[in-house]
Amino acid sequence: VQLQASGGGLVQAGGSLRLSCTASGSIFRFNAMGWYRQATGKQRELVARITTGGSTNYADSVKGRFTISRDSAKNTVYLQMNSLKLEDTAVYYCNVENTNSGRNYWGQGTQVTVSS
Repeated sequence: VQLQASGGGLVQAGGSLRLSCTASGSIFRFNAMGWYRQATGKQRELVARITTGGSTNYADSVKGRFTISRDSAKNTVYLQMNSLKLEDTAVYYCNVENTNSGRNYWGQGTQVTVSS
C-alpha cells in the first residue's frame, strides 16, 4: 500500500486548509483511514479517523473545526481544517489501517504551518 498526501502549506490563524491522501496498491476491504500529526518535540497523535462504514472519531482539540471524509471508490481520504490555530502546526501523516490484521501504513507526511 502506498499513500500520497497533499494539501499542506502555510496559512494564517483562522484560515482553512484541505488535506488529501490517496491510497494505491493492495487495498484491503476493511480499513480505516485517518490523519495523525506530530508537532516538533511532541509525540504523534491521532487527529481524525474514518472507517469503511463511515464512523468517525476526532481528537478533542479539533472537534468542531476539522472534518474527515472519504471517497472509497477513489481510496482517498480528506481532512478539511477550518479555524486553524497556531497549535495545529505540525507534520500531518496519512494513515491506513487494516482493521482485520491491525497493520498500519503511513504516508510521507505533509507540513501544515499556521502563522499569527
